[in-house]
Amino acid sequence: MYAIVLAGGKGERLRPFTEDRPKAMVEIVGIPILSYQLQWLQAQGVTDLVIASGYRHEVIESYFGNGERMGLRIIHAVEDTPLGRGGALRAALAHVPANEDVVIATNGDVITNIPLAPMLKAHRAGDFLATIMLQPLVSPYGIVEIDEEDRVKHFREKPELPYWINAGVYALSPVVRELLPERGDHETTTFPRLAREGRLGGFRTQGYWRGVDTIKDVNEVAAEFQGRLLSLFRER
Repeated sequence: MYAIVLAGGKGERLRPFTEDRPKAMVEIVGIPILSYQLQWLQAQGVTDLVIASGYRHEVIESYFGNGERMGLRIIHAVEDTPLGRGGALRAALAHVPANEDVVIATNGDVITNIPLAPMLKAHRAGDFLATIMLQPLVSPYGIVEIDEEDRVKHFREKPELPYWINAGVYALSPVVRELLPERGDHETTTFPRLAREGRLGGFRTQGYWRGVDTIKDVNEVAAEFQGRLLSLFRER
């Protein structure tokens, strides 16, 4: 099974961590985000990986090489000039054999352990060209609940809201490549078109998922990981 990771982001909001490396190579408790992704993808049955990179691509190539150390086959698709996520995805799909029926694609700043088999099953059953993994929208702020007379009744710390967000993980039929822009973002071009045509699926999940976009995200994910590690020792 093939997967594509879009790892060309500069990570402006993660500076100074990204001054000498791309966003996907920012470390959380000493391990790059991209390394967590590759381990997760491999656990889902992925054998072949295309890493779409650009900014500081040599850092990724030096760290992962051809993937042999991790038991993967890795192709590095490097863009000479920025293509945008849609353009990078289109270029990366050119490295996937035409006989593959589905390809996983993910943004390079995502950390998750959600099983992919149910999404792949839903993608195939729906006969979609693309299926988006969806996550509940969690409020970045605490919520105050009041009654009809404006009395404060409850405080709710960062609750889930009744909306869903794009988790940056996709199941793609390779033929979607011809609908992707040569330069630009698929989420503002291709996906809206597929949605209008009824060929875009959404797969809702509430498993562990974090997008790492800011230094605050790095610190929060690191604290979560360290907390889970400590809990394992306590259980023993």
